[in-house]
Amino acid sequence: MNDTQALSSEVDIRRKKIEDLIERGEIPYKDKFDRTCTIDEARNKVGERVKIAGRIIFKRVMGKFGFIQIRDLKAKIQVSVGRNELNEEDYDFYKKMIDIADFVGVEGEVYLTQTGEVTVRCEKIVLLSKTLRPLPEKFHGLSDTETIYRQRYLDLISNENSRKVFLTRSKVVSFLRRYLEDNGFIEVETPILQTSVSGASAKPFFTHHNALDLECNLRIAKECWLKQCISAGFDRVFEVGKDFRNEGMDTTHLQEFTQVEWYASYWNYEDNINFFHKLILQLLNECLGTTKVNYQGKEIDFAQEWERIDYVAKMNELLGFEFLDISDVDEFKAKVVKKGLYSLKELDECKTVRTLIDYIYKRHIRNLVVNPTIIYNYPAVLMPLARRNDKDARIVDAFQVVAGGAELVKAYSELVDPKIQRKLLIEQLQEKALGDEETMDVDEDFLLSMEHGMPPISGLGFGIDRFLQFIFDLPNIRDTVLFPTMR
Repeated sequence: MNDTQALSSEVDIRRKKIEDLIERGEIPYKDKFDRTCTIDEARNKVGERVKIAGRIIFKRVMGKFGFIQIRDLKAKIQVSVGRNELNEEDYDFYKKMIDIADFVGVEGEVYLTQTGEVTVRCEKIVLLSKTLRPLPEKFHGLSDTETIYRQRYLDLISNENSRKVFLTRSKVVSFLRRYLEDNGFIEVETPILQTSVSGASAKPFFTHHNALDLECNLRIAKECWLKQCISAGFDRVFEVGKDFRNEGMDTTHLQEFTQVEWYASYWNYEDNINFFHKLILQLLNECLGTTKVNYQGKEIDFAQEWERIDYVAKMNELLGFEFLDISDVDEFKAKVVKKGLYSLKELDECKTVRTLIDYIYKRHIRNLVVNPTIIYNYPAVLMPLARRNDKDARIVDAFQVVAGGAELVKAYSELVDPKIQRKLLIEQLQEKALGDEETMDVDEDFLLSMEHGMPPISGLGFGIDRFLQFIFDLPNIRDTVLFPTMR
């Protein structure tokens, strides 16, 4: 019998048990169970009576005695089941009708076995929900990637590390909301469905709004909406939510990802550096219990002093020429090729100066950063929504925090001059005409709000999926998402 036939046979057996349960007046799917505590709490109640519930992940019957293990998301516990505590009818029901993967409720006293195992002495067991399908064979340590992503519930049942990742993810989101609110930020909700591509340089997803007969896109960032909230009088505002970028798929990028963005009136980017530094140390301590992260064989300690790298100075050092003076992409490419960094063919995907600069930076500067580092002094051409530096308009007051070669956060002092902003967005359209698909539209609603006035602002974007991948050293960013999109 092959695996498919064996599964079909097991499903038939379980289906027959459900029919038998109904015939004998049993309800195979109960409506509730009154727990007195969770499994995790029960483990600390030795000598006390408890009522707990969970899924059976192990069952062994040895004549008139045996053990099961039941678990929920946070913990598992052993349960001893025997004829000394159950009458013959109930014990027979347990042996014949209750299987691995079923949900049960258990009542009894918590005790320690001779080997010190925390165990519940079962005095009553109730079938709460009969499962039609068994757990996969060797489900402990489930490793098939396709199954893990498509049937995440099986992954969470079987893999301790996956449970840790997703429990920590919830802690991180909860912490961020509390920390921001405790520091005077107000959470708002902004549209996901938009009529203008704005907020970041990225290729969008498009859709059609039938009722309004409008071509729409899914938001690529929350920035322009949140800055309108600042204009309205929300001095400090944030949003945790999904953004969408219709770009290439790899192990560190998702097309649908979760990001928190916050904006503070009267701050500049240095204020955001200080704020984020304090936030990340507290977040790591609260959610991991340490400021140290093991990433790709290296221990990275966020509590140590963060180095600073001047983006423009580092690029000039690498290239051997003042790259900010060059506005022609072909001239720029020729100098890069002459320097021996790349061939002309390798640079073919770079259609504009902006994309060429970013291409070189990511491969020769960011990738080499190991310890937490603040990279600042960005070329203005990279960030059309950022404030130009007062001394050199070719540079913006911006920074990223990079560690282990990964960008963890991006922030800047915001551009609030409507004349300059309009000019820069028009330049984005010109880049789009050159074949750059990762450009913004001229968002008239956003510009109108800026013309009505905005105070000095600094904003920050923090990707939660990327952060989880980093702190748990996961091979694929999809390992941080409960239900990633699959082909």
